[in-house]
Amino acid sequence: MNHPHARGAKSPVPPEIALANDVFDQFCSAAAMKTILGHYRHLCELLSIKPTNFPHFYPKLKSKLKSWKAQALWNKFDKRASHKCYNRGKACSNNRVLIIGAGPCGLRAAIEAQLLGAKVVVLEKRDRFSRNNVLHLWPFVIHDLKSLGAKKFFGKFCAGSIDHISIRQLQCILMKVALILGVEIHEGVGFESLLPPPSNQDEEKIGWRAVVSPPDHPVSQYEFNVLVGADGKRNTLEGFKRFVLICLCGGVIKSLDSLFKISLRDLDLW
Repeated sequence: MNHPHARGAKSPVPPEIALANDVFDQFCSAAAMKTILGHYRHLCELLSIKPTNFPHFYPKLKSKLKSWKAQALWNKFDKRASHKCYNRGKACSNNRVLIIGAGPCGLRAAIEAQLLGAKVVVLEKRDRFSRNNVLHLWPFVIHDLKSLGAKKFFGKFCAGSIDHISIRQLQCILMKVALILGVEIHEGVGFESLLPPPSNQDEEKIGWRAVVSPPDHPVSQYEFNVLVGADGKRNTLEGFKRFVLICLCGGVIKSLDSLFKISLRDLDLW
C-alpha cells in the first residue's frame, strides 16, 4: 500500500540533469565569449548532445531542461519557430551554411538560417568580444530582439525609454540565442579562402570547403553550399560583389530572403 504522502510526489531529478540546469543558468548570465562557450560546451557534454539542425537539437535540449528560466525561453523560441515561413524547421533543411564573423549581423543571420532548418557553422577569428561601441536600436529591432528572449539574458535590455546597447552586450545575447537553437560556433578560427570541390571526383563527392587558420582545425572538413561573409571591413571573402547592410536585423533578413528564396511577405516577424 502506497503511503498517502507519496501520491503525486515528483520523481527525483537525476544529478546530471540538476547540474545541467545549474550550468544553463550560468550560461544565461555569462558576459564574455569564452565563458558563454565554456558553459555551453559543458552543458552539451552533460546532456550528450551536439549542435546540429534546429529540429534535431532544440527539442532534445528543451526536453531536458525544466528550470523556470529555461521554460520562459522555450516559450519565446517556440512562438518564433512556429512562424509559417520556417515550415517547422524544414524550409532550408538541405542547406549547409558557413558564416564568416560572429558580429551582430553574422549571429543574427545564423539564428535565422538555423530556424529555417539549415545546418549552420559560424567562424570567429577573435576569442573575445571587445567592441563597446553603443548602437541605437530602431523600434522594430528592439521588438525582434525581445521576441528572441533578449531580456531573459540581459534584464536591462531596452528598459523604459532606453533604445541603445553596446555591441559587446548585443553579441553576447545573439550568441546565446544561436547556441540554444543549435548553431555551431568556433572561436579563434579565421577564414582564409574558399576551397572548390576537386574536379576529378569519380566516386566520393566532396563539396565546397574553407581554408582556415589554424589549418588543421576540424571545421576545415566542413562542406557547405551557402557562404555568408559577415566579417565587416576585413572582407576576407574575395571574388564576390558586395552590398552594405545598413539595417541591423531587417538587412540580414532581406539578404536571407534572396539567399533562401523566401518571400518577405511570408516573414511575419514583427
